[in-house]
Amino acid sequence: MKGIRELAEHLDISIGTVSRALNGKPDVNEETRKRVLEAAESLGYVANQSGRALRKGATGVIGFMMQTGSEITGQGDTFFMSVFDGVQTVFARHKLDLVALLCSSEEDPNDYLKRVVARGFADGIILSATRRHDARFELLSKRKIPFITLGRSLTDVGQPWLDLDFEGMAEASIDRLVAHGHKHIAITRPHDDMNLGYVFEDQCRATLARHGLHLDERHVFRSTPNEAGGYQIARELSALETRPTAIVLINEAITVGLYRGLVEASIKPGRDMAIIGRQSPHSQFLSPRLTAFSLSLRDLGIALAESLLGTMPAFADIYPVRSARFLWPMTLVPGESD
Repeated sequence: MKGIRELAEHLDISIGTVSRALNGKPDVNEETRKRVLEAAESLGYVANQSGRALRKGATGVIGFMMQTGSEITGQGDTFFMSVFDGVQTVFARHKLDLVALLCSSEEDPNDYLKRVVARGFADGIILSATRRHDARFELLSKRKIPFITLGRSLTDVGQPWLDLDFEGMAEASIDRLVAHGHKHIAITRPHDDMNLGYVFEDQCRATLARHGLHLDERHVFRSTPNEAGGYQIARELSALETRPTAIVLINEAITVGLYRGLVEASIKPGRDMAIIGRQSPHSQFLSPRLTAFSLSLRDLGIALAESLLGTMPAFADIYPVRSARFLWPMTLVPGESD
């Protein structure tokens, strides 16, 4: 691969002329431009992107921050890969690149993001795994780095966000189960301080109260977002002296483990325990078929990318922000598990 200096020497013309020809400047005659472009292709010329980024004041990179550990192993294939596809579909239109910023579960997310920001690594950031109180928002806001969050937080610096409609999921699930005669309903939530757990639990409590029911503290199960977490919940359910008759699963990755654990404990899903969850590539193979909420993850990724670009001056005219904060709908698909 050749750089611009080698390309200029090969053509016996100045580096400045080669640069102007490659960048489409009007002060280069067409014959010279044609020679430069043909030579660049034949010699395998590769632009120095770091130098170009310094001159433009931009990197052409958007970072998507997520944590390794339970988040990746529980949802990487079933959630984030589809979201990434939608995000990069948009960025590719503008020759932008999406880079996953993987923060170890053993490192403080704030410290990790400070290091990324100090390096000037990205033109914009997408944050996931938003917490109840999230100092990352304030860091990016103070540094005036464009960002959007996949999820909400009590921390609010006026940033745009998209979040799944967990309130709608909670209300529809509880209403459906109560209509089927259930009065003792359990729920799951993340094991950590993820804000979605608070949002979901609060709405479940409010909906149960509307029906004159309450959520027993013993029926709130925390777990890691993976099959092992679902299996552990099944073990805890089977150990209860008085079991709930139904459960609503906030995370799609725990369902297979829950089914397996219940079956091992001789508790048949759909008969002895009603279950409502979220669709995943694996849930379609469960028996009985899971009653579940579905959504287009790819379209969610597209909306994330377009909403972020709408806050960046270079793209604001292309993506005018209609609503910088909105809940992403999920659709209930009836099965036999409830």
